[in-house]
Amino acid sequence: MSFLLRNLIPVFVLGFGLCLSAQDSKTESSSVPNVSGLGLLKMEIKNDGGKLVPCRIHLRNEKGKVVTTQKYPFWNDHFVCDGQAELELAPGLYSWEIEKGPEFERKKGQVTINAEKSRLVAVEMRRIANLFKVNWVGGDMHVHRGLQDIELLMKAEDLHFAPVISWWNRPAKNVKPATKTVFTFDRSRRYTKLAGEDEREGGALLFYGLDRPLDLTVKSREYPSPMTFVRQAIEINPQVWIDIEKPFWWDVPVWLASGKMKSVGIANNHMCRSQMLANEAWGKPRDVQKLPNPRGNGFWSQQIYYQILNSGFRLPPSAGSASGVLPNPMGYNRVYVYCDQGFDRDKWFEGLKQGHSFVTNGPLLIASANQKVPGNVFQLPDGESTKTETLKIKFEIELTSLDPVPKLELVLNGKVVQEIKCSEARMQKLAFDLEVNEPGWFLVRAIADVKETFRFASTAPWYIESSNSKNPVSRKSARFFLDWTEERIERVRNSVSNKTERQEVLKYHLQALDFWKKKFDEATRD
Repeated sequence: MSFLLRNLIPVFVLGFGLCLSAQDSKTESSSVPNVSGLGLLKMEIKNDGGKLVPCRIHLRNEKGKVVTTQKYPFWNDHFVCDGQAELELAPGLYSWEIEKGPEFERKKGQVTINAEKSRLVAVEMRRIANLFKVNWVGGDMHVHRGLQDIELLMKAEDLHFAPVISWWNRPAKNVKPATKTVFTFDRSRRYTKLAGEDEREGGALLFYGLDRPLDLTVKSREYPSPMTFVRQAIEINPQVWIDIEKPFWWDVPVWLASGKMKSVGIANNHMCRSQMLANEAWGKPRDVQKLPNPRGNGFWSQQIYYQILNSGFRLPPSAGSASGVLPNPMGYNRVYVYCDQGFDRDKWFEGLKQGHSFVTNGPLLIASANQKVPGNVFQLPDGESTKTETLKIKFEIELTSLDPVPKLELVLNGKVVQEIKCSEARMQKLAFDLEVNEPGWFLVRAIADVKETFRFASTAPWYIESSNSKNPVSRKSARFFLDWTEERIERVRNSVSNKTERQEVLKYHLQALDFWKKKFDEATRD
């Protein structure tokens, strides 16, 4: 170790959840030739064992302006490095933040740069959780970053799975299939290429498991229907995974009615690290009086997801950051999948299909119900009479969060039925009980006390069946999507002027209208 690294001067920075002790961060100055008028900032990030750790760095000058760099993979307001970084900076005061995903501490501090000195900031990053070690594998399902940077980005965010979007709203005629789409590195990390996105007037669908791009040649934002490309994807691979990228897109009722969707993004890219995209873009708008900014969009995504579940669908929740398009770091929104039989691409998607998962953009929420992970199905015991007996559920929760979480919420069939107060501890174990006497579903969620964005975690649902009702449908929820479909039909009629094209697009919406009418007529609840 050099003399420079052995003689570091402690810096002490205070803040909730972001405290730096003398062992956490150190700085040192040394003389350098003043040729360009710039000073040199060196950053060195290690774990508690003294090993360099890849991480993400946010750096701003004293006016709050983001420091950009072409030396390291940079996006929006941050860059990643392998644990060491050097930047030439104009003299002045700079603030820095260092992060490595939700399983590591966050650190922040300040450093003064001048032209006569080089400055070294040495930081120790401590792990607060190790979910991969207990078979929970974190993945970001919406990545728009370049393949050349993916491995460093995944290590910097401690992310283990990333299907990378390789095609997005582009024509692709006569493309030959790829011979390899899955790649492994660092022993346990995997990414795939040739995931894709079709994003137009009806919203966005994400496709995984294809060996070539879909030919997204379109005449307009409405024509042809997204369902045209859904059919093409299934022709290429009958097992293709299709994700509804956000639950409020206009075509969600059509996509649900098709029966071809595999997941839906409730931790989506409108939820950003330091802000909310507080609108529904070209999706179905929420009532902003009932769900005000900035966090109303996050609650809207939750509410629609609960309507989907109440309509009898068993779609697992998914998560994606859209890093490379929207401001998020890669892996900010992620879904953890329980893979107790080993981890590869197919096992991860199989675990997600079963709903053995939770989504998050902050809190880590490992939950079991009667010692079963999310996605499991419970049977109500039958009584001697026509009534069904009560099923007792015992929850065991491990909650780890860098941000304060005031309470856990237990959601049963779309309603919060129980609140469990949390302590201020970073890691805490909680236990509580639930009694159920009707079929349906339940989940646990944790919403962090962060004002500027919707930072939360939610388990996938557990399901409850009885001998006479395995998958009940809510009349109210079916009506919700039926009204939505009718509203969407009017939008198509008003926006597509060509009669032939309009009829082709409306075909799928009219089929969806029949589907939701039947759902409503056959509903067994409400």
